[in-house]
Amino acid sequence: MATAHVIQSLPEKRDTELQNGDRLLRIFASKVMAHAHVEGDTITDIPGLRLFRRTSLTSCTSAAYEPSLILYAQGQKSVQVGGSKYICDEGTCQLTSVDMPVFSQVTKASAETPILAIVLKLDMTLVREVLSQQEFLAPEACAGTRGMAIGKSTPELIMACMRLLDLLDAPHDIPFMAALVEREVVYRALRSPLGKHLRAIATLGDQSNRTAKAVAWLKANFAKPLHVEELARLAQMGVSTFHLRFKSLTQMSPLQYQKRLRLHQARLRMVNDGLDAASAAFEVGYESASQFSREYRRFFGRPPMRDVRAQQVASEQVGAA
Repeated sequence: MATAHVIQSLPEKRDTELQNGDRLLRIFASKVMAHAHVEGDTITDIPGLRLFRRTSLTSCTSAAYEPSLILYAQGQKSVQVGGSKYICDEGTCQLTSVDMPVFSQVTKASAETPILAIVLKLDMTLVREVLSQQEFLAPEACAGTRGMAIGKSTPELIMACMRLLDLLDAPHDIPFMAALVEREVVYRALRSPLGKHLRAIATLGDQSNRTAKAVAWLKANFAKPLHVEELARLAQMGVSTFHLRFKSLTQMSPLQYQKRLRLHQARLRMVNDGLDAASAAFEVGYESASQFSREYRRFFGRPPMRDVRAQQVASEQVGAA
């Protein structure tokens, strides 16, 4: 009879845990909503922390994510990295440990239930400092390290992020407390199932760490000609090993990574600075304007200037909202 009682209690326990998880996410969403008053990004008084809110669906757009932790409170967004597409909804943690060119699209949002998320820029020096503590000294193998890992968050990480949001209601505490709470957020992220990817990137000497240095160089020098042999030497690897590690980390080859960065930056220059397609193409490293236009249309679905106009109209609509 005792055994039967335990078996019958398991579904009830799961239901209770699910209810508690839903309640936690509702509280988290309300805290984000309380400070995310505008459409798009809200910069907060906490260094490196911004809030994201959208009340409508968006078209697929390019973005360059820097090392960061994104925690979704409600709504849904699709993120495409290389050939993989991920669905980010309530409770999803998106942990990015190297600069990543991606495509993203809000797929579930409304005025009544906007998509809400927090974005915390990761300080890799702080990550390494936390990793130096006794709790992380034991080696942990991480095959298939990825520069962006996406999965469900832990309750402990959500609660740590809520404590960070609570500081926005006590601005006088931010100068002293923000760094302490951010340290806890990093600790909770490292202790989560996704933490192994961040740990590998931050561990000096690890192959993933050395590959990340090559990624950082390529991101900073995307307009220069690509020489994979030089990148491999920077990562202290043979060319074939470097190719494998780079693709495992970014889900793209070095050439694909460079191309996406170039197209993303060209799009920004045309939208924000008013450059024509040929000028933008040459600024980001293309030698042929026609090749640029072909690759741009293949990636974004429209010729450059038509796409730029669509982006400007979308931005005007967001501003009007």
